[in-house]
Amino acid sequence: MMPRTGDEEQGGPTGERAQFSALLEDSAEDLYEHAPCGYLSTLLDGRIAKINTTLLDWLGYQRDDLVGSWHFSDLLTVGGRLYHETHFMPLLRMQGEISGIALELKAADGSRLPVLVTSTVKTGGDGQPLLIRTTLFDARDRRAYETELLRARQEADRERERLQTLATTLQRTLLPPTLVNVPGLDVSAHYHIASVDEVGGDFYDLFPLTEGTWGMFLGDVCGKGAAAAAVTSLARYTLRAAAVYDPDPAAVLANLNTVLHHEYNGTEPRFCTVVFGLLTPDGDQGGFRVTLASGGHPPALLMRADGTADYLPTPGGQLIGVLPDAHIATTSLRLDPGDTLLLHTDGLTEAHTAITGDKDRYGDDALLGFARVLAPTTATHTVTAIRDLLNTFGTGVDDDTAVLAINVPRPPSEEQQ
Repeated sequence: MMPRTGDEEQGGPTGERAQFSALLEDSAEDLYEHAPCGYLSTLLDGRIAKINTTLLDWLGYQRDDLVGSWHFSDLLTVGGRLYHETHFMPLLRMQGEISGIALELKAADGSRLPVLVTSTVKTGGDGQPLLIRTTLFDARDRRAYETELLRARQEADRERERLQTLATTLQRTLLPPTLVNVPGLDVSAHYHIASVDEVGGDFYDLFPLTEGTWGMFLGDVCGKGAAAAAVTSLARYTLRAAAVYDPDPAAVLANLNTVLHHEYNGTEPRFCTVVFGLLTPDGDQGGFRVTLASGGHPPALLMRADGTADYLPTPGGQLIGVLPDAHIATTSLRLDPGDTLLLHTDGLTEAHTAITGDKDRYGDDALLGFARVLAPTTATHTVTAIRDLLNTFGTGVDDDTAVLAINVPRPPSEEQQ
């Protein structure tokens, strides 16, 4: 048997090279007609002078239907024609080239074909423009991709709105809808939400106990989200129940500490800082006796009627829920007419601010200075001023902030002086 020659070995290297060479010998006309993109040549007035087979196949037209009689703008949708006349052509005349323009072509069957268009003005030897050459790329896959991206984004936006609504609704259930009216006191509160996407862990309340006695508390649970909300709910209702059983502030916080330590002493411990106060009318002069117990919470601010202001020290108070027997720090004071007591969470003092020029935290000293400027003041004025202060920080407030202000109003005769 005679061996086969290299020419006969069509599957060998020689045959493959021959096939590849044949592919490279395609005519320029064939490359133009069957290119993977559409080609179009028009006169300066837009009349179609030449069009390739690829574009004709995309649109479903016959060559004779378009060449010499149709203008490029005739292939466009109404909006596309307006854009072509008002933007596309003026820019092309001015720049000589324009690329990457998204337009839609009308096919023979009435459908629309999204394309990306690049046009170049060709000139003669004397530099005068002769015709316009246009390349069109099929953008159907890109349009489908963009449509899917838009749909996914819209769905994500709707889901975010649902989560925000859920978070806002849940947050409201953790706060009293309104503060109770305490005879002889002006009370005001505010909750500043740092992020609408997550439920915060700050909480406060003011409620009646025995005849002539009211309880109040303000706290901050570690973390955010559903887990923090569960602890917030447990803390709020435990504080109210414990206060009914034994209103002594230290006993109330001790009960809360026992509950939290029992429920959250596993692999994911949960704790909070909290201050609980007992309000009792004191004497005939309109004052109130206040007893405060603090479990690791920032100290309360006292703004006196004489214009002075200072923190109420509660040293040594430990976080609630961490240790089985947390140390609870207590202090007592009398609120006289014109005095204002402010409780706040650390979202206020830990906010970032550009006031100092280095975007540092706002800090306890700055808040004390702020209070000394306000004093003497009222609960309503204090909370309004703090709301305005938080708004000046903008996105610098990265943690929720709760404030609760208690004020003994001055007698009407003194307010007029």
